[in-house]
Amino acid sequence: MIIVAAKTDPSLGSKGVSLVVVETEGATGFQRGRNLPKIGKHASDTSELFFDNVEIPPENILGGEEGKGFYQMMQQLPQERLIIACEAVGAMEGAVTRTIEYCQTREAFGGPLTQFQNTRFKLAECKTKTTVARAFLDQCIAEHLRGELTADRAAMAKYWLTDTQGEVLDECLQLHGGYGFMQEYAIGEMWTDARVQRIYGGTNEIMKELIARNL
Repeated sequence: MIIVAAKTDPSLGSKGVSLVVVETEGATGFQRGRNLPKIGKHASDTSELFFDNVEIPPENILGGEEGKGFYQMMQQLPQERLIIACEAVGAMEGAVTRTIEYCQTREAFGGPLTQFQNTRFKLAECKTKTTVARAFLDQCIAEHLRGELTADRAAMAKYWLTDTQGEVLDECLQLHGGYGFMQEYAIGEMWTDARVQRIYGGTNEIMKELIARNL
């Protein structure tokens, strides 16, 4: 079952978009193509889907009314962006925990990596950024539960937390040295997966535009 954003009336622009539920089993004209190779997020398939005059009954329009698709998608964007922000903070916390453990156990020049001031300072920076990120995320979650999370606040969370995720994951990978580039350690996959966070759900450049509109 696939939800398709379809232009049911192309002449109306965004007001002519509807969300249509397509039940693919036995659907004439539907074809699933290849899985698209990605640099990260390998656990999540991204696939080609082809629709060649696929017929659906009118009741498969989500919400039962044409032209509401764009509004339906926009209505859920703050929650979607909050979910992305949650993933960002979770990844940061996981990366920092793994990297602290690695630096405490990995030895170089007669002792653990934490004997070096640069290592300690970088870990301190990553830990601080992650702690601040968690505080802001929790505040946004509380607002969402009260029904008070605004579009610009969600945009702030998505933009800043995913940017910070990139910074923290990059530092954590660097502290792993050459091992960080190897698949033997989780940090490499976490670093690669982090890159798309600044793209989907609305690019971070769009997030800044949304924030700027409410200044």
